[in-house]
Amino acid sequence: MTQSSRRARALSRLVTTAIAVVLVGATADAALAAAPAATGPAKNVARSAAAAGRHKPTPAAPFFLLSGILPSGQMYVYMPDGKGGFDERSGAFAWPHFRFGVSIDPDLTGYQDGAYHVMNDGALNLWRKGRLKKVASGWGRYNVVFSPGTLGGAKHPDLLARDKQGVLWRFSTKADGSLAPRVKVGSGWNQFTQIAGQGDLTGDRKPDIVARDKQGVLWLYKGTGDLRKPFASRLKVGAGWNQFNKLVAMGDVVGDGHSDLLARDAKGNLWLYNGTGKASAPFKSRVKVGSGFNQYRELF
Repeated sequence: MTQSSRRARALSRLVTTAIAVVLVGATADAALAAAPAATGPAKNVARSAAAAGRHKPTPAAPFFLLSGILPSGQMYVYMPDGKGGFDERSGAFAWPHFRFGVSIDPDLTGYQDGAYHVMNDGALNLWRKGRLKKVASGWGRYNVVFSPGTLGGAKHPDLLARDKQGVLWRFSTKADGSLAPRVKVGSGWNQFTQIAGQGDLTGDRKPDIVARDKQGVLWLYKGTGDLRKPFASRLKVGAGWNQFNKLVAMGDVVGDGHSDLLARDAKGNLWLYNGTGKASAPFKSRVKVGSGFNQYRELF
């Protein structure tokens, strides 16, 4: 089998995974309605594989999907086209009790292969390999949940969660998707209105995160690789980020080997900040990659 064929198969599995997440979820949380796919995933796999094939996805710059949840709970997924944009969305079932979503790459292959779901009742569910299971409860205490990747060289990614007191916690995930006891990263994180990260932004192959403060300044927290202190002192990226109401990190959108950042403005426009791999200037100038994204109450 050629490398391009293997990549096409991997991307096909990725799309199937994303759609199955929603279909399986409907069995655990009654679906309200089915939505037709604007463009079926099968049509896009070959084209997206060819485009994304410019650089093989890695845990430092993974290939993930963008998912959006409407107020009704209906979910749509967008596949990166490998050029910095997205293919047409594909629809699935509605999840009326879905709060946060966290896409993950459990085995660090570079491809999305599952997701954690935080539900309105505080349950944390894991979907992987066609199965949905509850792995924890009490997650209603957290108002930010995401996964930047593996922070200390473990075989599985970490989850980060900020509680209502502003404390940031790290959860190591296990092979079966369960969580190790939480470990405190630090306090004072309630100064930030947005926190995001997926992969490496600085070129050292260690996961980094960004955080926007209440004045609209975006800060970079460079990963150290040391679980005792997973992030170095913050570096200022720039001001003016209050124009955005959502920051989303989903790895390498462009296919150039650098993780990127997406930002949605108040009008619903979606902007791509292409990663450079340099801590001194982690992003290139923004490029508009979509509109109408204010229809979603959650993007991940």
